[in-house]
Amino acid sequence: MKAIRGALPLVLVAALAACGSQTPAAQSGGTSLTWAVETEPITFNPHLWAQNKARLLVFNQFDALLAYGEDGSFVPWLARSWKVSDDGRTYTLELRDDVTFQDGTKFDAAAVQANLDKLREPGYNPAVAAIQLHALDKAEVLSPTTLKITLKEPDGLFLDFLASPYAGQVSPKSLREAKDLKAGGPDVVGTGPFVLDRYVRGQEVHYRRNPRYDWAPQGSAHQGPAYLSEVTYRFLPQAAVRVGALTSGQVQVVEGVPATDIQSVKGDPALSFQSALNSGTSFSYYFNTSHPPFDDKRVRQAFREAVDVDAVLASVYQGTAKRAWSVVADTSPFYDPSLERTYGGDAGKANALLDAAGWTGRDAEGYRTKDGKRLAVRSVASAPFVRDRRDILAQAIQAQVKQTAGIDFQVKIVDQGTAQKAYDEDEYEIFENSRGDSDAGAALNLILPKGGAINRTHYEDAELDDWLAKASASSDPSERKALYAKVQRKVVTDEAVVFPVYVPSDQIAASRNVQGLGFDPVSGTPRGVYDVRIAA
Repeated sequence: MKAIRGALPLVLVAALAACGSQTPAAQSGGTSLTWAVETEPITFNPHLWAQNKARLLVFNQFDALLAYGEDGSFVPWLARSWKVSDDGRTYTLELRDDVTFQDGTKFDAAAVQANLDKLREPGYNPAVAAIQLHALDKAEVLSPTTLKITLKEPDGLFLDFLASPYAGQVSPKSLREAKDLKAGGPDVVGTGPFVLDRYVRGQEVHYRRNPRYDWAPQGSAHQGPAYLSEVTYRFLPQAAVRVGALTSGQVQVVEGVPATDIQSVKGDPALSFQSALNSGTSFSYYFNTSHPPFDDKRVRQAFREAVDVDAVLASVYQGTAKRAWSVVADTSPFYDPSLERTYGGDAGKANALLDAAGWTGRDAEGYRTKDGKRLAVRSVASAPFVRDRRDILAQAIQAQVKQTAGIDFQVKIVDQGTAQKAYDEDEYEIFENSRGDSDAGAALNLILPKGGAINRTHYEDAELDDWLAKASASSDPSERKALYAKVQRKVVTDEAVVFPVYVPSDQIAASRNVQGLGFDPVSGTPRGVYDVRIAA
């Protein structure tokens, strides 16, 4: 079996009996749950999923073809088994024959083919078509339960795609007839344990149990329908409001517990608290190298040296945030620890670099100038993607770079359309981002290579692109690790294109009687509520 992160060492992976069981009492329960979340999804369509904070909603309504087990290996889900050819170019999936979509239509090989075809349709999701499915040649239905997928070249990330939200199976009827397929909603249905039946923009989304569900992935705590009869997710972007709703009993679960409230939550005997670091990429500032001032490596280096990251994180997160040293999160098997303590926090060096770069003047407000122009850099962030007090973090960095090095760091949080316009028109100097991909390689392919879907550094390097391409094609974890180490050293240490800040994490606080909460074993994000139950 050619796969990543310790996948099962067999060419043919057969489905095993799922772990756990459920009692008739649990099955027939009529319990409901209300969960407050920080981020409202931009879309409920899994094919277009992009917000890490919204990931926990996807697998309530949709199932993927594979899943990740607790040990990071791939396990069966809607695909009972799969086989990969010796040359890594042919994947043969044997699908379950007992699955139906929530609209009553049959799940089969033709449905999977329809989903793959839709993902490659021009304009539907160009990023997935260009990255996750760049090697896809064709998908052929051999029988109602057998699908043959042929790649143009080996792709070590393809199994990760099959286990990702992007591979969440949407009913072909929805693909054809949904009123607003890209937005998703009640008429974009999947095969999952819950049915989305109500969405009130800006307020909440409601799911009811799918009574026919009986195909949970291997490793689930039980089989059959979910324990909960319904679940409501309330959109409460303000952290204090979320925690207040929990402590007052208005909701039973919250995610995104702010640092200022963690100790009080932990100290409350009526509440439980869990936290997990995310995988994928660290939260980082990506420098736009296409125009001044970050077209000069010395200025990029100076910005990083001007920030005492440890002090900033301690101030904003009160000791609950983990510093990042690489674009790859240190929870990833591809993380390169040699980058640790190789840069940052040296005010003298920051000022010497700026002097050498010609930013030697000062204006009336103390900002550096060159040829009469102020050393100003802009960050334009899309509000739906701002999480974890990143607005407060930016303000702290803004104050430091002004005081330490005379840099005018301008921070704007705007709507998604305004942010996209700024990116399209190259009117920014810093792009902030973190990715929660289970495999960090998928994120790197989006952000770093020439032509990458969200390469907003505009940095180009043929050697870097070659390393990324080779790592993507390989199914050998040691080879990929070595290649990604070169990538990290290039963009972080050698060229200072990326300024890693912290490793994102997720937190869950809940009433003590809510059981079965937890995190995805690979991404580190909160998982859905299929296994969640409320104790008497």
